[in-house]
Amino acid sequence: MPTAQPAPLTVIEALHSTPSRRYLSPQPIEDAVLWAILDAAVRGPHGGNRQAWGWVVVTDSDVKQQIAQWYREGWQRAYGVRRAEILAAPPSADGVSPRAFHAMEHLVEHLAEAPVWIIPVLRNAAGSDNPRLGSSIYGAVQQLMLAARAYGIGSTLTNFHSGHEDDVRALLGLPADSLTMALIPLGYPSQGRRAEPKRRPVEEVVHWGRWDGTRPRG
Repeated sequence: MPTAQPAPLTVIEALHSTPSRRYLSPQPIEDAVLWAILDAAVRGPHGGNRQAWGWVVVTDSDVKQQIAQWYREGWQRAYGVRRAEILAAPPSADGVSPRAFHAMEHLVEHLAEAPVWIIPVLRNAAGSDNPRLGSSIYGAVQQLMLAARAYGIGSTLTNFHSGHEDDVRALLGLPADSLTMALIPLGYPSQGRRAEPKRRPVEEVVHWGRWDGTRPRG
């Protein structure tokens, strides 16, 4: 049994208070806690209950340093080149805010310091053109992040390493037919707080019956 006990959260409380945490302490995470978090993850949904997945726990410093370099390249292509544009943008409910950008940038520079990474892997997925491929694992990924939240551990769902998918597969010794579906750093938060993620009002994005169908919220 884990020596650290999970917080007594209701499901709704956890769902409303599990934002991405990108400022992570290098403080070690007990193996027993990791096992408890992973055990919660594998209870998540999988199409046909095939469970054609694996969960790679990465703690080796050299491995993390190499993947972090590839991760940084992916970040630079997606966001780093837009740094000035994003930081100068007016406040908005959509897209990456300047505050979020700084947090993302911090994670890029300190990714290897996160004590544990979890890399969820799908079998028979390499080369797939199925746009719904992730439906067989992302529900379980969310359960992992919610379980981490209960133990006071921060996490974020990232995939900037994916531009080096073949290299990561070789480095981790993954099966040839596999695909990494995310890189999830875990660590006790070093700053920030448990805040409700900012989203557009639910009334703006929910459609009743058909697209643009509305219903007053009671």
